[in-house]
Amino acid sequence: MAILARLARLFSRPSTAPVWVEAAELRRWLAGEGAPVIVDVRGPDEFAGSLGHIAGARNIPLGELPAHANALAAEGRPLVMVCLTDKRSAQAAAVLVADGTRHVAVLRGGMMAWRATIG
Repeated sequence: MAILARLARLFSRPSTAPVWVEAAELRRWLAGEGAPVIVDVRGPDEFAGSLGHIAGARNIPLGELPAHANALAAEGRPLVMVCLTDKRSAQAAAVLVADGTRHVAVLRGGMMAWRATIG
C-alpha cells in the first residue's frame, strides 16, 4: 500500500513537468499493486539488444509516440518512460505532458541505471 500512496503523492502535484523516478523505486512500483505502464522509446534494435528491456515494457519508439499518446493516456495508469540513458524518455514524457497526459514519469538514468541495479 505504501507504493500506491507514493505514486499518488508524486502524481497529485500539479506540474507541467514529468516526475523522475530512480531505478530502485521503479522496481518496487513494478512489484506492487497498480504497477505503471513501462514505455520504452528506444528503437526495436535497442529494445531487443544487449541491454534488453524491462519485463512487460512496451516498445514504442520516440518518433511513433504521438500516434499512441491517446491510447496510453486512456489506460488510466501511470506511465514510466524509458530509453538508454534518459534523454529520449525525457523528451517523450515532455511531449505527453504537453499534450495533457497526466501521471508521466521518467526513469532516471534509463536502462543503464536499471541494469546497474541488478548487479
